[in-house]
Amino acid sequence: MMYETRTLYDKEKIGSMTLFDRFVRSATYEGIASNKGEVTQALIKLYDKIADGAGLIITGHMYVHPLGKAASHQTGIYKDTLIPGLIKLANTVQYGERVHYNERSRVAFQLSHAGMSTSSRMIGTTPLAPSNNVVNPYTLKKPKEMSHEEILEVIDAFRIAALRAFEAEADAIQIHAAHGYLVSQFLSPFFNHRYDEWGGSDENRFRFLKEIIVSIRKELPRFPLIVKLNQCDWLPKGITPRLTAIYARWLEKLGVDAIEISGGTVSHSVFNMCRGEVPVNEIVQAQPEKFRPAIEEKFNKMVGKFDFEEAYNLEGAKVVADSVKNIPIILVGGLRKQATMKQIVQQNERIRFVSQSRPYIKIEGACISCNRCLAAVSNDLPIRCYERGFPKKKD
Repeated sequence: MMYETRTLYDKEKIGSMTLFDRFVRSATYEGIASNKGEVTQALIKLYDKIADGAGLIITGHMYVHPLGKAASHQTGIYKDTLIPGLIKLANTVQYGERVHYNERSRVAFQLSHAGMSTSSRMIGTTPLAPSNNVVNPYTLKKPKEMSHEEILEVIDAFRIAALRAFEAEADAIQIHAAHGYLVSQFLSPFFNHRYDEWGGSDENRFRFLKEIIVSIRKELPRFPLIVKLNQCDWLPKGITPRLTAIYARWLEKLGVDAIEISGGTVSHSVFNMCRGEVPVNEIVQAQPEKFRPAIEEKFNKMVGKFDFEEAYNLEGAKVVADSVKNIPIILVGGLRKQATMKQIVQQNERIRFVSQSRPYIKIEGACISCNRCLAAVSNDLPIRCYERGFPKKKD
């Protein structure tokens, strides 16, 4: 069935939230919060630049618990004192100067916990994970397997973070259950080797995300809630489109308002997440000197294997879309041409939104997918376009 009357500029709803078009700015780590996670003036300026660029703007992932911090200058939502800054961030998107449109962009706060995708240097202790038998390839260390009590503590941290997002005047929240962060680790058989109520079956691996959603819905029954999922981990025994389709059906029954479909993990399959060039030199320079030869060899082997292709998550997203009845699907990954995006929303009933990240980093001009913006994260640099290379370090 075709939906030929759809355009990219139609109004469309996610739950109770109406968007002025089908464009979504996908969550993108900014790297310009304070080292305590506070909103800075630089962060406000960034969102002022991208406001009006899409019907929905999703913030970079905000850590809900101090042990879930992934990067030095990541925005936090783990304590009440952060709320005033978060209000400024939300209002900047919602009420900043309107240049092109009479209607305001909406903003969703992305809530996240890094799990094992962080380091002891970052959080001061061994990172947490569902299981302790998967080594972080960057730190070469195993995480700590979470106890039942630690799992419940993190579930509650997501609940409280959602309440803070609501108080901070966000229009919606997104639970980051993709890219190999903690929720994704629970969902994935590659990371989750438990055999208690939190693992060992699809239902048990899903329980962590389910309990997060149930706890939020009890407090905020009508607050628009989006979940970001991998359609594929690109890892042995990892998440596949078939498994994500099962999770999507369960999420729809729980009352989730939309699902964004992505793929890949930051720890083990990062260039399946961001197809394009492999910036070896920029990645290597961020690593401790003793690890550089091995890491350089590893990433040199990846060169040419992850070339950019248009809409690289589409086939998996179709499997997920076909499994749900009413919930809208947001597609991210390799969307550059408006003709392609228009065709996607016209040919798929459930895929109703198109989501982009790197084009909003570039802002002006066409993104060439050089991925130096991705390498900037490990170099502790703010996210912006580094097509011409990183700034020279001061002596």
